[in-house]
This record gives sequence, structure tokens and C-alpha cells, in this order.
Amino acid sequence: MKNPAVLQFLTQTSPQSYDAVEPLDLEEFLMSQLQSGDSALMQELGDFPDDDLEVELVEKECRTVRHSVPEEGVELDSHVRDCVQSYTQPWLMVSRRCQGDSWSAYSERASLHKTLQKQTFESDVQPEKLETPSLLLQVKSPSLAVLSDDSSRTLTSSDFDLRSGLTPDPRVEGLLHFSNHDDLDRFNQEARQGNRHPELFALYPPADEDDAVEIRPIPDCPKEHMGDRIIIRCQAIKFEIDIEPLFATLALYDLREKKKISENFYCDLNSDQFKGFLKPHTPQTDHSTLSRAAIFSITYPSPDIYLVIKIEKVLQQGEISDCAEPYMVMKETDSAKNKEKLEKLRNQSEMFCQRLGRYRMPFAWATVNIMNVISTATLDRDTTDSDSLNGVLEKRGQLPRRNSERFGTMEDQCNMSAFKPATITISTFCKQEGDRLSDEDLFKFLADIKKFSSLQRRIKTIPGDPLFNHTARPVACLSTELIPVKPLAEKNVRPVKEVLEFPSSEVYVPHSTYRNLLYIYPQRLNFVNRLTSGGRNITIKIQFMSGEDPSCVMPVIFGKSNGPEFVQEVYTPVTYHNKSPDFYEEVKMVLPARLTERHHLLFTFYHISCQQKQNQTGASETLIGYSWLPILSTDRLQTGQYCLPIALDRLPVNYSLHSPERITPQVPPVKWMESHKGVFNLEIQAVSSVHTQDNHLERFFTLCHALEGGVTFPLRVREEKIPENKLEHELKLSIISLSSSRLEPLVLYLHLVLDKLFTLIMQPMVIAGQTANLAQIAFESVVSIVNSLHNSQELARDQQGRNGLLATYLYWVFRLPDSNELLNTVVPSTEGRYSTMGRASATTVGTMLLQSRLRSSSNPDIPAPHSAEDTEVKNILSAKGQNNPGSRMSTYVDVSSHPQSSTGGTRPSNRKQFHEELALQIVVSTGVCRENAYKYAWFFFELLVKSMAQHVSLEKQDVPRRSRFSDRFKDDVTTIVSVVTAEIGTILVKQQKELEQAEKVNISLAFFLYDLLSLMDRGFVFILVKNYCNQMSTKTVSMPTLISMRLEFLRILCSHEHYLNLSLYFSSPASAPVSPCPSISSQSSSSCSFQEQRILGLFELSQEFKQQHYLAGLLLTELSAALDMESEGGKVQKKAINATYSLLCAHDLDQRCTRPDVRAKVATLYLPLVGIIIDSINYLDFTVSEARGGKSKTGGSDEDPDNIPPINQSIAMAIAGNPFNTLARNALASMASVVSMSLSTLKYKVYSMSLSTLKYTAVPLADCKESVVGGVLRVLLHCLTCNQSTTFLSHCFSTLRALVVKFGDLLFEEEAEQCADLCQKVLQHCSSPVDGNRSQACATLYLIMRYSFSSNFSRVKMQVTMSLASLVGKSSDFHEEYLRRSLRTILAYAEEDTEMQNTPLPSQVDELLRNLNSILSDTVKMREFQEDPEMLMDLMYRIAKGYQTSPDLRLTWLQNMAEKHKNRKCFTESAMCLVHAAALVAEYLSMLEDHKYLPVGSVTFQNISPNVLEESAVSDDILSPDEDGVCSGQYFTTSGLVGLLKQAAELFSNGGLYETVNEVYKIIMPVLEAHRDFRELVSTHEKLQRAFDNIIQKGHKRMFGTYFRVGFYGAKFGDLDEQEFVYKEPGITHLPEISHRLENFYSQCFGDALEMIKDSKDIDRSKLDANKAYIQITYVEPFFDDYEMKDRLTNFEKNFNLRRFMYTTPFTKAGRPRGELNEQYKRKTILTTMHTFPYIKTRINVIQKEEFDLTPIEVAIEDMQKKTRELAVATHREQPDAKMLQMLLQGSVGATVNQGPLEVAQVFLNEIPADPKLFRHHNKLRLCFKEFIMRCGEAVEKNKHLITLDQKEYQQELKKNYNRLRENLRPMLERKIPELYKPIKPRLGNRDSVKRLSFRRALEENS
Repeated sequence: MKNPAVLQFLTQTSPQSYDAVEPLDLEEFLMSQLQSGDSALMQELGDFPDDDLEVELVEKECRTVRHSVPEEGVELDSHVRDCVQSYTQPWLMVSRRCQGDSWSAYSERASLHKTLQKQTFESDVQPEKLETPSLLLQVKSPSLAVLSDDSSRTLTSSDFDLRSGLTPDPRVEGLLHFSNHDDLDRFNQEARQGNRHPELFALYPPADEDDAVEIRPIPDCPKEHMGDRIIIRCQAIKFEIDIEPLFATLALYDLREKKKISENFYCDLNSDQFKGFLKPHTPQTDHSTLSRAAIFSITYPSPDIYLVIKIEKVLQQGEISDCAEPYMVMKETDSAKNKEKLEKLRNQSEMFCQRLGRYRMPFAWATVNIMNVISTATLDRDTTDSDSLNGVLEKRGQLPRRNSERFGTMEDQCNMSAFKPATITISTFCKQEGDRLSDEDLFKFLADIKKFSSLQRRIKTIPGDPLFNHTARPVACLSTELIPVKPLAEKNVRPVKEVLEFPSSEVYVPHSTYRNLLYIYPQRLNFVNRLTSGGRNITIKIQFMSGEDPSCVMPVIFGKSNGPEFVQEVYTPVTYHNKSPDFYEEVKMVLPARLTERHHLLFTFYHISCQQKQNQTGASETLIGYSWLPILSTDRLQTGQYCLPIALDRLPVNYSLHSPERITPQVPPVKWMESHKGVFNLEIQAVSSVHTQDNHLERFFTLCHALEGGVTFPLRVREEKIPENKLEHELKLSIISLSSSRLEPLVLYLHLVLDKLFTLIMQPMVIAGQTANLAQIAFESVVSIVNSLHNSQELARDQQGRNGLLATYLYWVFRLPDSNELLNTVVPSTEGRYSTMGRASATTVGTMLLQSRLRSSSNPDIPAPHSAEDTEVKNILSAKGQNNPGSRMSTYVDVSSHPQSSTGGTRPSNRKQFHEELALQIVVSTGVCRENAYKYAWFFFELLVKSMAQHVSLEKQDVPRRSRFSDRFKDDVTTIVSVVTAEIGTILVKQQKELEQAEKVNISLAFFLYDLLSLMDRGFVFILVKNYCNQMSTKTVSMPTLISMRLEFLRILCSHEHYLNLSLYFSSPASAPVSPCPSISSQSSSSCSFQEQRILGLFELSQEFKQQHYLAGLLLTELSAALDMESEGGKVQKKAINATYSLLCAHDLDQRCTRPDVRAKVATLYLPLVGIIIDSINYLDFTVSEARGGKSKTGGSDEDPDNIPPINQSIAMAIAGNPFNTLARNALASMASVVSMSLSTLKYKVYSMSLSTLKYTAVPLADCKESVVGGVLRVLLHCLTCNQSTTFLSHCFSTLRALVVKFGDLLFEEEAEQCADLCQKVLQHCSSPVDGNRSQACATLYLIMRYSFSSNFSRVKMQVTMSLASLVGKSSDFHEEYLRRSLRTILAYAEEDTEMQNTPLPSQVDELLRNLNSILSDTVKMREFQEDPEMLMDLMYRIAKGYQTSPDLRLTWLQNMAEKHKNRKCFTESAMCLVHAAALVAEYLSMLEDHKYLPVGSVTFQNISPNVLEESAVSDDILSPDEDGVCSGQYFTTSGLVGLLKQAAELFSNGGLYETVNEVYKIIMPVLEAHRDFRELVSTHEKLQRAFDNIIQKGHKRMFGTYFRVGFYGAKFGDLDEQEFVYKEPGITHLPEISHRLENFYSQCFGDALEMIKDSKDIDRSKLDANKAYIQITYVEPFFDDYEMKDRLTNFEKNFNLRRFMYTTPFTKAGRPRGELNEQYKRKTILTTMHTFPYIKTRINVIQKEEFDLTPIEVAIEDMQKKTRELAVATHREQPDAKMLQMLLQGSVGATVNQGPLEVAQVFLNEIPADPKLFRHHNKLRLCFKEFIMRCGEAVEKNKHLITLDQKEYQQELKKNYNRLRENLRPMLERKIPELYKPIKPRLGNRDSVKRLSFRRALEENS
């Protein structure tokens, strides 16, 4: 199928077949095909639609009811005009009609699942509780009686009769009605087609975001920047008394940045009475000033943002504290007492209001931490609040955040998005201090509040409570320029004002609205040195003047609350009697769009008389002086800090032309305060989208506008003057320095800057008679800006590495530079001006231009009407193909030298086209510019594409693709693509770490070609693709990287909306041009018939295929190469599969592919996929063993669900339209395994998709042979294993039944193993709680029995029985009540099957079902003991024993036991079960085959455990392994044996019995060696090495089991009464643990009747209560005779193969357990168990019990021996443990406690005993003490070397104690008993050597 060259893939050089083939000339081919018109389908769908390209103007969405524009009637200068135009003109968008149809449909299918048929999955169904008697809760538990070990009852009799009491499930209709196979197939197929979802592939979830490179995100539409928005409504400002009007000002301050971050919002809540006080000073009240709610915006939330509320009142006489006093001491509530006083105060305030109503004074302030309010509101938030949240805080499109740490942390602290409305109440106001009013003082106060959480005592507070709250979404909003925001509200609603934010850090969002505001902040006056007393209550009147005459004052200042919208003047608040006041006023004004040198700010300073003098009438203000500030300085807006001098008495003449510091001397001279020193500090800030406030930008814009004419030379730019001949030089400098401007202003004016630069690239200029070419330098500047924007850390990028701002500009803003506008100044004549358009004769060109412009601004799809000349031109163009190479240097062509001919002939190459100029610049660029242009190629690619699209749309829509672009341009594009490809290769070869950069460039190149396919000659683009592929192949890059790159590239190209047309999917290979080289199949298969050869050819990725279906061919080549790779853990494979797969999904969702004929054609396009997959099956099967390095996928499919899914679907598609049975037989078998693999990945995650796949396979197989049937059966069984839906399973079972009906004989003869599998899977579904699944499974099982009856029923019977045994034992979620119902249903089928009534079948079925039922009865019992694992294992053990004569079933039950043990983490017992199973297999293998390497039955296993001999086979006459159906399972083979043993070894290793692992492998190794399986041998030796390493490393630290004797007493236990067991528990189990566990379980059975016996004494039955159940638990230790200890040296040997255990019981003759040393006896009890531990269960019966008692002296001897032994061990350890040693010494020599060694010696050794029988014991104890004291000496000496310095005293103490002990013991130890040292007489008679010479024996003999 595939070129063998593919096998060379792992080498570095790419094989030949990997090179891309030569593509067809697509345009030519389409032309000829479409004209030949051989099919209607081709005519209809062959080529792209005509109206594919759309260039449209989209009106900007405006937040406000109208655009913000300058005031009308003013002539704007060119820069302002450009800005306004840029902010208001519509977007220009280029789109393609079908682009992204199927792709967006695929990626945006969130709700698709809702349209699907609801599927039921068994795993979701909760089984109903069927009534079964719960035996455990009955007080008398009959079930316990069953388990006595001597009960000989076999568990086969049926406890339940199937026929009585059970009703069968409904039967499947028509099960036996189909007389012939075709009807059955047709029936099944129709059933499958019902309710099938049409879009099959689309049901699979979209691939990873990372892989979906073809999704090019659409950039966000440019919008005005807004932060997080908070609405604050002022509801009330209440003080204790209400006597005068008060005015509030709200603003936000950022304490951390020490910055005011919003403009002021003014509101007052005065009553109508108080408003009346101010009537004389309020000429009118505009609606916009009535606002009491404001929207604040916060871009950078921080915990240090405070809302500050300042309260002012009308100016009155007295200090602030005097005015505030009444508020602090009086209350409205004390009305009677204070009524007169309050009335007096009100009258007083009315008087002040009427006289001084226009002046204010500071009064009080309050603050609240806005973030605290938000976070508490967020915490209180309830889930139900989500609706009310909407308008309180709008989260705007996220601004590109700064990447610094601090903003990272704030985001966490201030979660503003989950914020609910809150009411803020502030209980106290702080009185303003007259000398602490500035912002610096305010920040100090805020810092205190933050630090001490309240203000310091020294600040006076005024009680009062303002209420502010946040409410729902606002209506009737006004923007900061007071333009109404949509949606509009009714007339009378109070407006909500948007408060302008002054962000605390830079915001990188380009301007999108016209805004021109100025803020003035008077800060400080310093009149200290002035002697006159007049200037104390000082206010400043601020005005904006357009000239010096008082009438030139302009109403541009925004008014405050309850007054006019705009005012002419503002007065600052007055601080009473302060000569150098601080100000906190903010004056906001709108700047005129056109500013002149006469515009200035005028400041007039007054002293205000608060008290009217007797003789004084009229004005209360006294003039102090004037100051001013010109708005422009050298044509630039003045902003920043100023300190101005003040002129006294009068203003100088023409003052506005100069700043006050630099005014010219005048006559008479001007009087200045403080001798012309600066005394007035102020700050001016502008928020403007027309004044750049950046020198570089300003200079650039000014010089650009100079080109447009209307300027006089020399030109003034700031301080310098530029003559005309220097203009070009200066302009070049300004272009170069653009990228040096600060990032923020550059971003703010980005759109305008780029527009200007693109204009300069296009614009040939004549300056001072010279032609100037700025294209190159402008291009370099663009590259430089692009580079700096990408390198900025502050700016966001999308996942393809595109800078967000640039992407937005290209998508929405960029339009072709309007050359006709620019050529104005250069070419004066009208004719010449247009003749560069090169479109028609001069007479019509005007109308043509007009047409094209009209068309672009309305609907670009409507072509302009052609004039006669125009048509002619068109014909010439199409004939000539516009092939004028043109010169390689971009120059301005002088039009006058090319007079137009009267016929209107044109010179198209003269017109400078933007895309040509741009391509040229990219090609000729050098150095850093070239490097960056290619690094950020995406920008220039998208720029080229958009300009080409506009060019085509305006001028070439109807021109054939070949003639749309000049050859020169095509050459440039070829060069660019080639260079970019080379760049990618270079990065990959040289700079591995830049891999990501290479990927991004690669993706951008792919998108470029993708876009060109819609604009240029497609054959030309294919050649570019070919060049790319071949160029990439030559790079010495690692194959995976290369494939990965090419894959991403192709994936993007294939996502083209007309990919199918580009791949010529409608033309079958027959219609393609002849293949240049014959395909491999055509050479090799001459023997095949032509038809068959043609069909086989469809499945092959041949040269013709690749050439004709160009993109599809490339992608499939890539897939084929990727699938054969073995690297990177399958990453490349995954990528390739995802690419192919997502393409199929896109077709599936494509509306154009819904018709069946189209689908069939599309399917043909993917037929080679089948061949590729079958070829690569070995690489794909991720269930194969780990042997394949790096490629294995563990076990099943869950680990890697994305790995294969596409395959089965593509196959399904291929099959859907094609005769399948012609595929070669082995290919079909491979197909089956492919489908099976695919299914693994389609478990619950997907709906019933794989149906489609399978059904096609199963149906047409009638002609196939056995191997294929096996393959298909494997697939179907795999389906049944996966968690699938009921719908799917019903079809699956129908297909299975069809298979059984057609190929029954074959199945039951050949596929023994699969037959077993089949029985098990079907039986499993028979126990399903879902009725549908159950009835289908019953029907299938009955058919299996029916169709195997004639050939192989005994095997089926055996398999079904084994399957059930296995299910019952292993499955935890097994429902026997449902299975019993299923058995009843099968019985019903047998009874109703009329055809078979006269055969033995019904009785055979009946017998089989009875057997199954009896197995089920065992499970009922197992259920009862679910909580008591020992009982459960005993029961399973009994069941397994019952099957001694049925090896298959015994094996099954042994495996069930192994599984249960493993689940309980009893790995050793689990391993033992498998060893027993292996021994069983070995027995039967040795009967069947005689090989030296096989074990000789169970004898070989003795070294592992002597228990295994139980498995010796039953004698031959009872059972012969040749008998049909016996020992036919998969385990009764050599590989089965090895498999069981390997599992056992693994489990032993888990259980820590590493020595046993070695014994197990001793049996496996000969088999592996005989089979020459060296790979397995390597792995085996590795495992052995690990085992031995573990033995060495873990040594004595290993914990083996702990053992307990458990005795059951009482009639309630039934047969367990008086039974004793030894229980094996995990390593460190304490007595209370096991006691608690057993008590818990049995108290459920017996309630209060259970009693735990706490001691280990013998039980006296007569004393027990007959109505109670008793359990006695004792800790036991393994017991070994002395001779055994010689062999058991290691810790492991002392804990393995244990049969004898011992426990001791202390007692005294008096009956107490403990007494004095001389009366303390001890009883030792030795228990022997039936089997050795470890065994296949964790408790074993005790079969023998021996006891003997020790006298007190024997007890003492044993204790001393033990102490001595411990000391010896501790002293002689390789690495002694100091603490352990000291503990033992303390208990030996330092013992002052009772019963220490000294006391023992004094009791037993002080006197020689009177009784000669005790002489020997006395002597033995004396020798023990001798050894003991020696060991103590050694230990003390050893300790000396182990101690630290601080333990010296301790050591001396020990030594002293040791010496004292030795001295005390010496007399006793030296006293010998003379009788024992007499010579020994010879003894007569035969001596019984076995008898022990113990005190006990002597007594017995004497008695």
C-alpha cells in the first residue's frame, strides 16, 4: 500500500516520497472541467462563489447618542481634522462570505448536545432495591451455621426455584423469525438508521485549544477605555442640625500612588428652602446639574483607594471651627431648648447666602475605603444576587494589565466582579483645618486612617451620617462631556454622570473618541510678606479668555450642582483670615478645538469682606491683583506645574501674548507683588485626544501636515524654523525618531501614526521641485514601531503571538492610503492628478474615481456601471494579463511624459499600488529592519492581504485571477515566502530555544497563503505551498519537529472555507491528468482485474491522488509520516490525527456538504486514510505491551482519549460510500482491530457514535472467512466492555446475534477464547439493572445456546458456568436478583422455542440454568458476609474446594479470591491464590504435554509454600483433560501459566515478600529460556534485581504479619461454636484494633448478646451464659523449636511458612494473675494450624493445642535470658543505637525498681535450695546472671564511646551503678552447689532422649 521509502523515517534525511509533488494548474483545470461540464454537481459547486470577497464599511458603534465632535462653525487645523475623522469614520472590514462557516460552527457547538436523543447509561442507573431477606440483621443467623469446616455439604443445590415466584422479562420480538440472513441484515440496518444524528463527527468535543491553530481570533473592536465601574448615589447628608445649604464634592484617591484618580463629582441635597437662599446667585438650573449619582471607573483596583467626600458651605464670618461649633454641640432633637438659637442661625445663614452666595468655604470631609465596601459586599453576596449585580459594577473589556507584581496581587485582593449593592453610612465627618487643605495633607490623613484605622484624637469630628449606596444599572447617563449615553431615559429622570478617571498608571488603549478637556488646580498663594491687612479672605476668580477684552470670556467651564451647565467663571473657596491659603479646587473646562495664541487663562485675586461695614454698600470683594497663563506656548498646549507672579492694580497691554514671567517692560511700569516673584502655584492637566503632549509625535504630525500645503515656509516647529529645502531631511528625522516616543502616547495615537506612515510609503512627493522618496524610511519606522509594541511587557498578545493593538488596527481600522488626496500638492493639474489611477481615459477618470469611492462607502458588492471605454480597457487587460515587469525601484512617474491616447489606453504599471510597494519594501529591506519585518511577518502579511483585498474589490473583482496582480508582485511574494520559510528553518536548526518563535512565524505564513487562496491565482499559491514543503524538508531538523511544523501549516491551509473545491473533491481520479509515474499498486497488481485494481487504488495515497487533491494529499502524507514516528510520546501522532479529524468535523458541520451526493464525493477524498491506518496499525495500538520504547500507552484507553478517535469515524465515512468487501482479507482483519482500538476511546464520553462504524463492518461479511469473523467478534465484545448507552448496546446485541446466526459453527469451533469472552460479556449484561440491556442480553445468550447445540454445547455450558463464577466472585456491583430474572427469561425462550421442543435442548438448558442458579445462591451468602472479610473468604474457599473435580471452575474461584484479597490490600494472600491456580494449571499441563521446562505438577511449587500440594490433580479416571470443554480456558496453556505466575510475583513484591519473588521466577525462567524470549528474560532479571535490592535496603525494617488467636463460644455461633482460629493481620496491628473490628461486625448480628473476653485464660463452658455469644482474642507469636531456629536465620524466614504459634498466660497458685517473684508461674500454650501461613485465606483453623507450665525459678531464668539476649544484640549491632542501649542499661544496672535483676538474684540465689530437684535450675540461673553481668559490662563500655560530652556524668553514674550491682551479685554468683559437680554415674536402661529434663516431667514421673 505504501512506498517502502517511508520506512527510512527515523533517519535524518527525509525520504523521496516525502517531497511535495508538483501541483496541477488549478485555474486551467477548473476552466477546462467547468466548460466540459461533465456533471451538474461540478457546475454547481466546482469553483468559488462569485461574491466571495466582501469589503464593507461598518458604522462605528457609539456609546453616546452622537459622536463627540468639536463645536460647529470653527475651521479646524489639519491635525485636529484628521483626529476627528479617525474617531468618527466607519470601520473598513474585509471578509469572505463563507469564511469560518464550518469552523466556527464546529468550535461554537456548545448547545449541540441538547438536540441529541437522551441516552441511558447503565452506570447512571441506580438499581431498584429488590426485596431480599436481610439475613444479617436477624438475631439468630442461620448463615453462620453453614461454614463449619467439617460440613460436607457441597454448594450446588439450588436454594431458589427459578420457575416459582419469578416472572420472565419481556422477550425480544422476532428473535427466531428470520428465515434468511439478508432479511435479518436489512432489519438490523433499518433499526440502526432510525434516530441517527446527521453530524456524526461533530459529536466529538473540539480538540485542544493548543492544537486548534486554524482559529485566528478576531481582535476586539476598538473601544473607549473603561475600568471597573462603580455607581455611587448620594441619598442623604444629614448633620445633627439643619440650618444652611451644604455642598458635597466626591472624588477617588489612591493612597499608594499618592494620586487623585478621578475628577470631582459635585452634588448637593439642599431643600427647596435653602435653594431659595441662593436664588440671587443662580441664574438658571440646567437638567444635567441635578445629578446625585455618579459612575466612577477604576482601572487598577487596589486596597488603598478611598472615596473622599468634601463638604463646603456658603462663606460666612468666622473660622471653620467657629462655624462648625453649633454642629458639634446642638441637636435638632433638643428642639425646645435650641429652637430660638437654631432659628437665629438659619436667619443668619440666609443673610450670608444672599450677600456671599457665590463664595464657598471649606467645612468638613469624610472618607471611606472603597475596596472594603466592595469586599464586604462581595462576602455578603448570596447566590440569588446575581441579577441585582448587573449594573452596579460593569466589568469592561479588560485593559491590557501591567505585568508587574503589584497588579497581580491587587487582582486577588479586589474581586470587583462579584459585587453586590451596598449602602455606605459614615458616622462622623472631620472638620477641615484651615491650614491643612492641600492634597498632601489629605494623603497624610488617609495614611493615618489606614495605619490606625481611625483618625487621631487631635482631629475634631462632627457627628453626621451621609448615606451613599450602589444601585442597579443606571439609566439617563451623561458622559464626562455631558453627552447623553444610550439608552436614553424619560425627560424628568435625574441624570447619572460618568466621572472621568485619571488612571493611577499608564493605560495602553488607543484613543477612539474626541475628547479635549483641561483641568486647572490652583494650589497655593503666598502673601506672607505683604504688609497690607486687606488680603486675608482670599478667593481667585478663574476665567478662560479668547482675547484681552472682558467680553472675550468663554463659557467653557463646567458648572457644579444645581446651576448652569457651563459657566464663564469660577471662584475658589475662601479660608477665613489666611494670608497664604491652600486650595483644593478643580476647575474643569472644555478646550476649543482651534486654539490661538490669544487664548489664555485669567486669574483675578480678591479679598472678600465677610461683614458689611456700616458705611459700605455694594460689592463685598476687593481686588488684589491679576495673573494669567497663555494656553499655547510655541503652538503646544501648556500643561504641568506653574508658579506665577501677580500684577497689582491692572493688566499690562497685550499681556496675553506673553507669559507673566516674561512680559516686556511697559510704560507706565507694571506693579508686581513681591517684586515679580512667583507667588501663585497651580497645576494644569489636559485630557485630550488631539493634543499629543509628546515632542516626537507632535513634530511628526506637524511636518506631515506641512506636505498637505497651506503652510508658509519657514515652518515653525517648537523653537526652530524649518525652510522648505530642509523639510525632507527634518521629516525623515521625525519619522526615524517616532519609535523613540514614549509608549503611552505612541499607543494612544497609534492608528493615526500608522495611517500617516502608510500614506508616506505610497506618496511620491515633490518638495521644492525635487522628487522625494520616503517609502523606505517610512517602512523602516513601521517595522520599528511593530517591534517595540511586541517587545513591550505591558501589552497583551494573543495565542498566536500577535500584538493585540496591531491586530485590532489591521482588522478594523486600516484602509488603503487615499493617494488622490495626497497628490494634491505635488501635481497641480487636475488631469495629471487622476491619471496615475491608470484606469481609463482622462475624460472618464473623474466619474470612475467617484464611482469606486461611492461603491466602497455604500455596498462594495455592487459594481460600478462601466462606460464603453472601460469595457475596452477590461478586454485589453484580460488579454495582456498585465505583465509589465516595471522598474524595481519605487519612484514617482511624471504623468505629463505619458500623454493618454484618445482611445483610453492605460499603463497599469505606472499606478503605485500599496500592496506592490509594501511587498517591494519587505523584499529590499536589510539589516535589523529586515530581521524584524520577518520576525513579525504576521503584521505585514495581514497588511498585504487587506490592501490586496481592497484593490481586488475596487478594481479587479471581475478580472480573472491570473491577471489580478502583476508578475513583479508575484515574484516579490514568492521571494517573501521563500525567505520566511528559510527563517523558520534557521531558527529550528540554530536556536532550539526559539522553537515557539518559529511556530508563530510558521502559523503566520500559513495564514498568509490561506488568505491568498481567495485573492490570487490558486495554482500560483499551490506552488508556494510546494516550495514551502520542499524547502522545509531540506532542513536538518529532527523529523518530529519538521512534521509538526508542516502539520500546523497544512492544518491552517486546509481550514480554508473552500478547501473541498481547492482539493477538487468533485473530480474522481479517472478525470485527472495522467500520473507522471505509475503507482506502486499498478505495477504490482497486474494479476487483479482492472475493476478490483481501480477500487484498491482508491485506498492508496498515490502520486495522482496527491497531485490532483493537492492539499488533501499533503495532509495525508503528513499523517502517514507522523503515524510511523516513534517519538515524543506520541505528540506528533496526536497532532496529525487531530488535524485530520478536525477537518472531518468541519465537513460534517458544513451546510454545503449536507447532500448525499456531495458527501459521497467528500468521502472519496479520504479513502487513502484507510490504507494509511491499516499500514500503521502497529504504531497505533496503544494497548500493546510496554516493550515498544516510549510509545506504549498504559493499559486501556482512558489515559489518552484523543489518541485515536478520528480513525473509526473516517473509516465509517469511507465505508459509507464504498463497496467494502473488495478489500483484501488481511486488510479487513486489520480494519477490525482498528475499529476495536477506536472504540476504547469512545466510552461514556461520547454518545452512540461508534455504531455507525461497526454496523457497516458486520453486515457485508457473508463472504469472509474465519479470521475476519474473529476480528469482528473482537470488536463487538470490546463494545460490550466499554460503558455504552442502551441504544448503542441494543444495536450491538442485534449485530452479535446476526453473527451467531450466520457463523455459529465457526465461532464455537475456532474461537475458543473468544467464545469464553462472549459468554462472560453477555452474562454480565444479563445482570444489568436496565431492562432494555437485560432483555437484549438474554435473547443473545439463548441464541448462543441454541446455535451451539448442534456443534459444541458442552463447551458453551462450561464457559457460561465459568463466566458466572468469575462474575460472582469479582464484580462488586453485581445484581444477582436481576440475573436470576434473566435466567428465568432464558428458560421462557427455551420453553417457547417450538422448533427445538423435540430435541434435548430444553432439558439441557434447564440443567445449565439450575447449575447457574446454585452458583447464584452462593453469592447470596457472600453478600451477607460483605462486612466480615474472613467469613467471606472462608465461603469462597469452600466454594472453590467444592469444584475440586472441575479445574476450570476451581481456577475461576481462586482468581476471584485473589481479586478480593487484592482489593483489601492483602497482597500476599492474593499472590498465594494465584500460585495455587498456577499449580493447578501445571498439574493439567503435565498430563497433556511432557516438556522438561514445564513444572512437574504442584510438587515444583513446594518451595513457595507447602500448602500448594493440595492442588495435586484428581486421578485420571475421574477427569481427563481431553474431555470436551474441560481445561480449555486461556489459562490452561504455557502462556497462561506464566501469566499467573508473573501476576503472583508482582503481588508478592507489593506484599514485601521479595524472597518469594525469586522462587516464583525460578519456575518461569526455564519456560522463557525454552521459548528464547530474551526480551522477557531481560525484564525478569530486572525485576529480580529490584527484589534483591529491596531485601538489602529494607533489611530488618520490613514489617510482616501480626497474629491473633480468636475463639468463638456460644450456641449463637452455630457451627463456629468452640472453633479457634489464628488470624493474620497487617504488620503493626494492635489487639484493640482487631477486637474493635470483630466486635463491630458481630454486634450487628447479635446486638447486646455479644461479649468480648478480655484475658487469655482457658474458658470454662459451664460459667458462660447460654444466651450470649463470646469472642476471645489473644496476641500470639510464631513458635519454633531450637532445631528449627538453625534454618530460620533471617527475619523473612522467621515470618514465612508458619504453623505453630505461642502465647503465655501468667498465674499464681492463689488464683491471681500476678504475684511476688517466688510465686509467679507462667503457662505457655502452643497452637498448631491446619495450613501454614501465608495461605489463600487470612485465618486458619487451630487443629492442635499443647500447654506446659513454668515454675517461678524457670520464669526468672527465661526473663534473665531475654534481658541478656537484648543487651548482647544492642551492644553488637553494626550501627549501635545509643538511646536503645541506654534504655536497656537503665533497666539492667540502674534498676532501683521492684523485680529488677538484683531482686531476682536475692530471691532465688541467696540460699541454696533445700529441694535437690531445684539444684539444676538454681545453677542455670546463676550462670545466666554471670553472662548477664558480663554483657552489662560490655554495654557500659560501649556506651562510653557513644555518649556526647554533656552525658559524661551520666556515664559515670552508670559505671558506678554497674560496679555496685557486680559487687552485690558476686557472693551469690561464686557460690556453687557441690552436689552438681560430683562425677556422673553411668545410667542403665535405654534413655528416652526426647523427654525434656524439666521440673514438670520429674514431678509427673514421681507421681
